[in-house]
Amino acid sequence: MANTIQTPCGAITGTACQWPGVTAYKGIRYATAGRWEYPAVVTHWEGTYDATRYGACSYQPRAFYDEAQMPEKAFYYNEFRKGEHYDYSEDCLFLNVWTRSDATPDSRLPVLFYIHGGGFTGGCGHEKHFDGPVWPTKGVIGVTINYRLGPMGFVCLPELAEESGRTGNYALYDQLAALQWVHDNISAFGGDPANITLMGQSAGAMSVQQLVLSPLTRGLVARAVMSSAGGVNKLFDVKPAANNYSFWQAVMERAGCADLAAFRALPPEALFAAWQAEQKAQKVAGMSCAPCLDGNLIPCTNEESVKSGSALNIPYLLGTNSEDIMPPIIFRMAKGWCRLQADQGRQPSYTWFFDRQLPGDDNGAWHSSDLWYWFGTIDHCWRPMTDHDRTLTGEMTDYLTIFAKTGDPNGEGLTQWLPIEKGQNKVLRLGQGATHMGGVNMAKLTHTMMTKPAVGE
Repeated sequence: MANTIQTPCGAITGTACQWPGVTAYKGIRYATAGRWEYPAVVTHWEGTYDATRYGACSYQPRAFYDEAQMPEKAFYYNEFRKGEHYDYSEDCLFLNVWTRSDATPDSRLPVLFYIHGGGFTGGCGHEKHFDGPVWPTKGVIGVTINYRLGPMGFVCLPELAEESGRTGNYALYDQLAALQWVHDNISAFGGDPANITLMGQSAGAMSVQQLVLSPLTRGLVARAVMSSAGGVNKLFDVKPAANNYSFWQAVMERAGCADLAAFRALPPEALFAAWQAEQKAQKVAGMSCAPCLDGNLIPCTNEESVKSGSALNIPYLLGTNSEDIMPPIIFRMAKGWCRLQADQGRQPSYTWFFDRQLPGDDNGAWHSSDLWYWFGTIDHCWRPMTDHDRTLTGEMTDYLTIFAKTGDPNGEGLTQWLPIEKGQNKVLRLGQGATHMGGVNMAKLTHTMMTKPAVGE
């Protein structure tokens, strides 16, 4: 059943989703931007906005081939996208809101604002595992977003720096624009703009990390959740935008573009082809598209931000999976970030370790597998989920939504989750056995990294 509400931007109509009593508002345009322009937040629309269908995803490599015919892409395709249809466009700055159908501005519900992963080059906010989070049934509004990916989101050129005073990080400014739009409009959906929890996984967690270190998010974020990439490590630290100029100038030359105007006019398929060919030629893999120092959203390195104490002083949840990408490294990053908060006298922060060996194959707790459980969408999954999986996702969504409400994940009927601090190094073990506080065998994680390549890589 359609549900129409009035927002500061105008009237908007949503639609029912799989959870009774929850309305989904899909494909809301939160900002506008031309190619390699910084986004302008939407503040008004004419008439009643039809938010009953998802908006287009950012162009990404899979937009230009049939993923079903690519054996090397089979794992994540079969897991998260098989049987689904996605539209791709440069016009992709859309977000989705799931809220209680009876919510009003007086409800002041907490908000979980989720940023998808995908190596900054793929994904969207409405793949199967994100399609209808269970959170509103537990009193928390869910938001997912699309943002510009690959060369659409990360080109760095001196001409662009001269034009705008900075260059790069278009994707992160999209995320910031979406966060600003939610802050300005979420009360109309029953949300509390003073209680927004940022959440992200993989590249989404890296994005959350940059946002909580940025001076531009002050007053917009109450807490944060980072899965499979949160924390600070020199290996992943940001470099100056100018370090990327030569690469993008080479892409421009390979595409046959004599100037910025021609590069901006290049058809998306040709842009992505030139970018991928230059990556292969220079052997830079996917790291050509990543956050950089721009002097504004990211004014200094992560290490410098941490040392100066400029990270948001908020509660954090961080964790990783047993068969993740580089599991010992990202686990140490997660736990280290939480310990740093304690050592700096900041708010309590909590670490988890997920080791559920998902039924259906022998890939274990692979990178992204925890998302089915955090979103409560395991019924969308092809796997033969068991009663244990249903209990586990119930616990995980309880911890998450309670954290979004209070900043402390503990609640009635749940195993107590202790924050990381001096003298308390145990983490919450989620997965194979009963949920409990425990340690993690780092030698085993290192052996996994050395002997069992992460699936989909």
